[in-house]
This record gives sequence, structure tokens and C-alpha cells, in this order.
Amino acid sequence: MTEAELHQYLKSHFPKENEHCEWKAFRNLRSDVSGRAGDDVISYVSAIANMEGGHLVMGVEDKTLSILGIQQLHDYTPENFPYRILGNCTHLPSEGLKVESFTTSDSHKTIWVLHIPKHAARQPVIAHKKAWQRSGDSLIELTASRKENILIEPLHTIDDWSAAVCPDATVQELDETAIAIARLNFKVKNPRLAVEIEQWDSVTFLTKTKLLVNGHVTRTAILLLGKPEAVVHLNPLQPQISWVLYTKDKVERDYQHFEPPYILAVDDVYAKIRNLKYRYLKDGTLFPEEIEQYDAKNIKEALSNCIAHMDFTLGGRITVAENEDGYISFTNPGTFLPGSVEDVLKSEDPPSFYRNTLLAKTMESFNMIDSIGSGIKRMFRVQRDRFFPMPDYDFTGNKVKVTLIGKVLDMEYARVLARNPELSLDEIILLDKVQKKKELNDAEVRVLKAKHFIEGRKPNFHISVSVAEKTEQKADYIKTRGFKDDHYKAMILEFIEKYGTASKEDINKLVLDLLPKVLNEEQRANKVRNLVYAMSKRDKTIKNSGTSRYPKWIKN
Repeated sequence: MTEAELHQYLKSHFPKENEHCEWKAFRNLRSDVSGRAGDDVISYVSAIANMEGGHLVMGVEDKTLSILGIQQLHDYTPENFPYRILGNCTHLPSEGLKVESFTTSDSHKTIWVLHIPKHAARQPVIAHKKAWQRSGDSLIELTASRKENILIEPLHTIDDWSAAVCPDATVQELDETAIAIARLNFKVKNPRLAVEIEQWDSVTFLTKTKLLVNGHVTRTAILLLGKPEAVVHLNPLQPQISWVLYTKDKVERDYQHFEPPYILAVDDVYAKIRNLKYRYLKDGTLFPEEIEQYDAKNIKEALSNCIAHMDFTLGGRITVAENEDGYISFTNPGTFLPGSVEDVLKSEDPPSFYRNTLLAKTMESFNMIDSIGSGIKRMFRVQRDRFFPMPDYDFTGNKVKVTLIGKVLDMEYARVLARNPELSLDEIILLDKVQKKKELNDAEVRVLKAKHFIEGRKPNFHISVSVAEKTEQKADYIKTRGFKDDHYKAMILEFIEKYGTASKEDINKLVLDLLPKVLNEEQRANKVRNLVYAMSKRDKTIKNSGTSRYPKWIKN
């Protein structure tokens, strides 16, 4: 259609701007989709969804609806655009979210009409960590009254996918070992029922735990307890957990796929993860502390959360991506229902509802997960206690991805600050963002600047020197650049005094990881050789009782 015809079409179908319809130029999608809060595409999507849904007409002049055209589509297409929006708008339903594209035949201008669904029951749609609504010609944060109306909406429209039954499935298609493990874990969670549970047969147990409804097997029962061949009852869904091991260069090195029963698969996936020992210098001693890179319960909690909170209606699989460089990620399709991790960490209450209510509640009763709030809080506490970076959450692309880092990042300031009891977890999280070179919003910058925690200009902030001094950080900062030679020599001597001798391999394991990060591998090896040479030839504190090829250093 011509430009005039398109203008007339838009006037007849989207005749005026109101809470359900907005006309905007948005001529450069690269900068306009997720740009300034309250004035970009995702803010308007939030505002329209938080009413009754509606339409966003892009590529037209505000007030007149004149055809301007979108000049820069960037890499967006009508097909992928809804997924990009979903990744930036928490709680936005995917059903009904679509783009209608029009290109004029005479002036070759393209405009898009984004059709936006209404928010789900009791779930305001959030963009830039705020829920928006229209007020006159501008957007404002959702008013208290409107938010209250959303939060008290009835939940009868929310279907629990996991509670539906599979009419043709039978109890015989459930795995006996999985059922036995479930019974054992159920007794752990319900010790008062331990004697009674012993009297239940499998059908009674499954009925009591709501996995059988009127004798019919539920989808939850198949996911948690079903034999691999039982997943045919979930068609077209093909539930699967994929573990992949990547090298430091992100090259795939190994992989394996796991199917239900998931109550067994969680342990099988955990067994594949190379939970190596990590060595770092603990305060108050010259000897390195050895711990596993990842807390076992954190791994199982993260993986089980993927199962419990996955949006199965989207299809896809759960992915566990392990990297040899010291981090591991867990990804599942779907949105993060609580809205933000910050809200979960601050809340004292468990979530009011789940996407898969039966599945999540059953996994809690089978001791597979904590409630979503307490499980996430525990992951943050464990990482803080280890002086490791905080867990990373990524909600883009209509997925939930959590990454655990199993090492100290150059003994950065945030880890030292975490040992200071006067700092709150909120402050540690913000400083952790600085450590990871993540972008800070204006409010976060104000908080850190007010406490003199950071210096520099946006976006190149760094931890303030004053903080280092305040927390007795300066000595630890020197450690990240390397200690004086006397420190390494003292470590070697203490090792020999304790164990009698030290081989070349012993000394390398003791010292190499603590040398300055600026040295390459060859320089570090030379540094160790020079230390040993100085101790034996100049200081004469040690001597070789072995051979030149296989030295055994003892105290002189």
C-alpha cells in the first residue's frame, strides 16, 4: 500500500493515543529499544501491558501519525523482535506479543505495529526495574492504586502446566529407584510422618504427594520419577538436561545429555562436573587454603531451580555449561517471576506463587530445592563467605541464566569488603558490579558515591582508595600484585619445617599461584627458580639432598 493508504489504515485501526495505544517515531531501534528509562520501547511496552494491553505504532510522528519510517532496524526482524522485548520486560506474557510490519510501495518506508498482551494476573510488567503506566503524554512509575489492583487480581487464569495429568501414562512407567529416593527424602522433610510413610505403598505415596490424581499420572510425576521412555507422554516436549564442558577458549571439550527421572538426573549431572580444588591464601597463615571450586548444594540448588521454574510451554532444554576457567552457568527457558534478584534478597517472605506450582512444591517436599527466596539467598551467602564473586543472573532472551564463579577474581576489593562486617549485602553486590566492570545505573552510582566507595567517571568507575584504607585493604591490594621475596621464602621454609622436604613440584604448587598476575608462565617459573637459588646459594637456608634433576630441598 502507498504511504497515504497506510496512513489511512493506521488512522482507522489505531485512531488515537491513550493507555492502550501509543504513536512513536523510534527511528533507530538500536538505541530506542532499551535506551533511556521511561522514554524507550520497553518502557512503553511495560506501560501498555500494565493496563489491558494494546499497540505501539513505531515509525510514525507523535501527535499526527504521519509516516516517518524506521530508518535503523539494526539486527531486529519482525520474528526476533518479540523475543528481544521479552528478554528486557519481566513478567511480559509471550502469547499475543507480535510485530506487524508495513512497507509503503511508493516511499519505501517501513513502520511496525507491536501488539502487546495484557500483563499476567498479579504480575506487573517491569522494564528498567520499574513497572510503568501512561500519564498524559508521558510515562510514570506504576501508581500504588494501580499496582494494588494488579496484585489482587484472581489467579484462576493461571494454569499449572506441571499439574496436568497424562491420561495414558501408568504407574508402571515410573522408576522404582526414583520413587524410593523420593520416599526417603520426603521422610527427611516430614519426620513426624516417618512411621506412617513406611506403611504406604507406592500408589498411596504418589497419591499423598499429589503426583497421582484420581489414579492418573501427572506431568510432574513423569519429570521427577518417570522412566526415560515415559517422556513420550509429554510430546511434543522432549525434556532434557545438557551438560557441556568448555575449554578456557570456549571450545566444546565434552558433553552429555540427561533425561528423566530428574530426581536421579540431578546427581548424575553433578557427578559430571569437575569440582576441582581451588587454592588461595587464607588470612593469618602462610599456607594456602584448599576448597572445592563450587559448593555442592549451590550446584544442585541452581540445577533444581532450572527444573522447577522452567517455562515448559516454550520447549527447549536446561543447559549446564561448565568452563575450565572457573565458572559454571545454569540456563532454563522462561522469565524470572519474582522480577529481580534484588527483590528476592530483600524479601522475608516466600514467593506467593510459582509457574509450576505442583512441580516446585513437590521438589521442596522431596528435599531437592529450598523455596526460591532462601535458595538464592544461600547462594549469595556461600559465595560471600568464600570471598568469591556474587552469582550473576541474566534474564535476556526469555531465559533465566545464573552463573557461579569458582575462584577469587584477582583478590579484588569487593572480596575484602565482604570480610568487613559493617558492609551490607546490598553494598557488596554493588561493589561486585564495579569489580566485574558492569554498568551502574544513576541510583547505584549515587549510593556508592555518597559512601565514597567508588571513584572515576561513568562508565569507568573503580573502587575508591579511601575504601581500601578504611578496610585495611592496602596490604591485600599489594598481595594481588605479588609479595616481597622474603614472604615466598618464609612459605617455603615453613613447608620444609613441617614436612621435612620439598620437591620442585611442592614448591611450584605452593608459590606459583601467588605470584604477580602480570607475570606470564615462563616468568613465574624463572621467579621460583631464582627464589630457590637465592635460598640455597646466598641465604644458605636450604640445601639439596636429592639430584640436580630431581631435587629434594631440606633445611640447611
